[in-house]
Amino acid sequence: MKIAVIGTGLIGGQVVRRLTEAGHEATGHSRATGVDLLTGAGLDDAVSGATVVVDVTNSPTFDEASVDFFRTSVTNLLAAAGKAGVRHVVVLSIVGVDRVPGVAYYRAKTLQEDLVKAGPVPYSIVRATQFMEFVPTVLDLTTDGDVVRLPSTPIQPISSAEVAAAVAETAEGAPLRGTREIAGPEIFPLDELGRITIEATGDSRKVVTDDAAGLFSAVEGDVLTASAGAWLAPTHYRDWLRSR
Repeated sequence: MKIAVIGTGLIGGQVVRRLTEAGHEATGHSRATGVDLLTGAGLDDAVSGATVVVDVTNSPTFDEASVDFFRTSVTNLLAAAGKAGVRHVVVLSIVGVDRVPGVAYYRAKTLQEDLVKAGPVPYSIVRATQFMEFVPTVLDLTTDGDVVRLPSTPIQPISSAEVAAAVAETAEGAPLRGTREIAGPEIFPLDELGRITIEATGDSRKVVTDDAAGLFSAVEGDVLTASAGAWLAPTHYRDWLRSR
């Protein structure tokens, strides 16, 4: 099966590798390969002859500009996929994304989902919880000197390898015409997750609980954790840290 993967970053590269190893003709596309979702340049060639298109692209910003990014990119991608006769579009999204209206980026991802659902191509949406690989970045964003300020927002981290595996598996199957949730096996308050990370990596910074700090301060309750029936990946965060 010919599968076009749009986005060649952390997830996209792993999805292409898994699909190729499974015997599919999978190719990765991005601006580096001449594909621009915002202008539509290269899109027709990228999806030509593909049975499935996987969209794992991301907005370059998390502010209001992300809304325009997803509106334009999804519109262009669906138009090209429809014209090429693509039979299945798979999109990677975020667990709970439609329940955090106070964050522009989450509103943008919700718009992405809504456009795909209303589009001309049968679809599957894979919603994942926060990637384990992003935890150090989250810490850096709220660091001031030797202090990291983090809210106690519940987080259920999953490894990017397990996300890629789930996306690849979804691409191989029939369109869900719905949403699949995946998550890690454990839930942590984000501040505790920060302390675990710092202790394991020998970092000298100190985590201070601050429920007004950073992007996740706008999240209420446990909306970023998986609902009943979600697929739970086997890798635990502390084990993942040790493997790194």
